[in-house]
Amino acid sequence: QGEMIILAKQCNLPVRKVERWFRRRRNTDRPSLSKKFCEACWRFTFYFISFFTGLAVLYDKPWLWDHRECWAGYPQQPLQSSLFWYYLLELSFYWSLVFTLPFDVKRKDFKEQIVHHAATIFLISFSYCANYIRIGTLVMVIHDASDCFLEPTKILNYMKWKKTCDSLFMIFSAVFLISRLVIFPYTVLYNTYYYSMEIFQPFFGYYFMNALLIILQLLHVFWSCLIMHMVYKFILQGTMEKDMRSDTEESDKDEEREKNREKEKNGTTYFSNVTSNNYIQRNGSEPLNNRTHLTNGHAKER
Repeated sequence: QGEMIILAKQCNLPVRKVERWFRRRRNTDRPSLSKKFCEACWRFTFYFISFFTGLAVLYDKPWLWDHRECWAGYPQQPLQSSLFWYYLLELSFYWSLVFTLPFDVKRKDFKEQIVHHAATIFLISFSYCANYIRIGTLVMVIHDASDCFLEPTKILNYMKWKKTCDSLFMIFSAVFLISRLVIFPYTVLYNTYYYSMEIFQPFFGYYFMNALLIILQLLHVFWSCLIMHMVYKFILQGTMEKDMRSDTEESDKDEEREKNREKEKNGTTYFSNVTSNNYIQRNGSEPLNNRTHLTNGHAKER
């Protein structure tokens, strides 16, 4: 702030104008709407392919319907080629997200995204090395189910299709909350925590796997709170304001603060005008806008 004041004095400009200049200069480096659109299209393409690939791979597998089958014959469970390529598809995508994270749009949940990507890569890699393939496939197909609806919601938002975007967001919210807060704990967490103990005693892989799954579940709870807050606002206001989870960049915070300042300033001006008008009325005079102006410059009372 001190440097801003010095710069304002050197340029003979108000401090507010210098701050506005820096904010606009920084916004010129922000990603364009077309870049966000392309990023959402690319992710939607992957999640769509990945989800239906997972369904095609798992629909005839017994552990998709009977979760105790995840531990039948463990650890002597042969790795089928379809499961191998499904694993490779998911792992390569999340590694690509890590490599492109510094260049992608920096969003409000940037730190949570880093934790999520790291936990996902550790889960996929460790489940492959420890032969937790069956559990790993269930985790991946459950996560891809809701992501298939998130990315097209962003695409419709960028296209300004407001009503369709709001409708699809409500569908995404329902799928996300059901899959991450109901299906995932029952299908995966309960499975790894209780069903595995029917066959094996606790060992290092048991604790490490469950720790990573619990980290994922905590992230699910964090994002679910944001989504439910948005749904609550949507029910009250009838329209979606913005994506609180990840569609707002970090550089938008300064712009929001600037808008709040302008609102406060306008509110103060309005309050002072109203107060002055009330003061005039209390002293027996009428406000200026209740007078008719003649062409000779004099005012005539109505």
